[in-house]
Amino acid sequence: MDSRAAAMPYLPPQKRTHDEVTWWVREIVLKECRVWVAERGSGGEVVGYAALEGDLLDALYLRPEARRQGIGTLLLEEVRRHSPGGLSLHVFQQNTDARAFYARHGFTVLDTNDGERNMEKLPDMTLRWTP
Repeated sequence: MDSRAAAMPYLPPQKRTHDEVTWWVREIVLKECRVWVAERGSGGEVVGYAALEGDLLDALYLRPEARRQGIGTLLLEEVRRHSPGGLSLHVFQQNTDARAFYARHGFTVLDTNDGERNMEKLPDMTLRWTP
């Protein structure tokens, strides 16, 4: 939730509680996706994660203080290693930092959308990386 608020302050307030998000990660993301977790320090502090469902990068989130340290690139490289045929993702059009990150890593725009396909109802786009 902190990552979402820091990276995308334009989003409407989160409709789900912390407990609901925790349930969704435990019962949906961890069961339906391949997930990689980035940890820091001997205590294993989680600073980010990536979730892959088929060839769709469902999530790549970092704690706000972990951004711009190469952690996102490491997670993305690991996901791409497990996606030899390519990788797609959805990103909000307003998320210029994420769009720039993915462009630096070779993703191109496949389509744009007016927001009808996401719960926030904000314009988004599909990006694709092909090896």
